[in-house]
Amino acid sequence: MLKMEKVLRGAAALGLVIATAACNATSAPVTLPAPATDVSASKSGLQTAVFAGGCFWGVEAVFRHVKGVSTAVSGYAGGGKSGVPSYETVSSGATGHAESVEVTYDPTKVTYGQLLRVFFSVAHDPTQLNRQGPDHGTQYRSAIFFVDDEQKRVAQAYIDQLTAAKTFASPIVTQVAPLPAFYKAEDYHQNYLALHPNQPYIVFNDLPKIAALKKQFPDLYIDAK
Repeated sequence: MLKMEKVLRGAAALGLVIATAACNATSAPVTLPAPATDVSASKSGLQTAVFAGGCFWGVEAVFRHVKGVSTAVSGYAGGGKSGVPSYETVSSGATGHAESVEVTYDPTKVTYGQLLRVFFSVAHDPTQLNRQGPDHGTQYRSAIFFVDDEQKRVAQAYIDQLTAAKTFASPIVTQVAPLPAFYKAEDYHQNYLALHPNQPYIVFNDLPKIAALKKQFPDLYIDAK
């Protein structure tokens, strides 16, 4: 029911094309500098990273199009450990979880720093507090859930770098927090953009992210598997 409300909000946008375009123009993706600090290149084997940046449909879709990413899974992170969260309980805001995406990647093909750059550039707007576009609530907050101290160090260093450079007109509100656990979301959320490319919510909120990724990061962009 709650996800249907999101779909209906997207449908309502069909009657607000001009207003939506004007709104998107004010929060258009920006090209950011590469991180000055990155995770050590000595790491081998597949690695994981977890990001939260609003509705997981678009964030997942962006990372599915990044070279070196083997899987991108929508789910929930950052909340309490009392029971397995569901979309309904997370959407209530009571569990403290955020809609998140677990990214599994090959560090020989794409670095953690490059993933951060994509996350901050095109996957979401890191200056929106507890909201993202039309979605409001702490479950839509901007967050990086680190799996080790090195990820924590690199993520915070990049935020500090962007803040010092005054890259954004407003302050970055992205949380950098440890990952207590990641819970995979319901099957109907997985690969949602590819399965529903014509849904109004996807058209207005998420497809522009894929276009921006392809334009700004042509060396990283791939067709999704």
